[in-house]
Amino acid sequence: MTKNTLKESLKKLKGIIAWFDQQEEVDVEAGLEKVKEGAQLIKESRAELKNLENEFEKVKKDLADEAGSEE
Repeated sequence: MTKNTLKESLKKLKGIIAWFDQQEEVDVEAGLEKVKEGAQLIKESRAELKNLENEFEKVKKDLADEAGSEE
């Protein structure tokens, strides 16, 4: 599975939710595959959010360091 952007992952998760909502009777095997796919997307999304958080913290620290050196 290729790595998705956060936006792509959220779109795919919405698609999975819509698939379950549209089912009158869920095929257990197909449902299991959708759950596995969703779990992987959530795992990737958490990792991407953590990376973004780290980047924001780095920018924040850099700005604070820069402001401190100007004083």
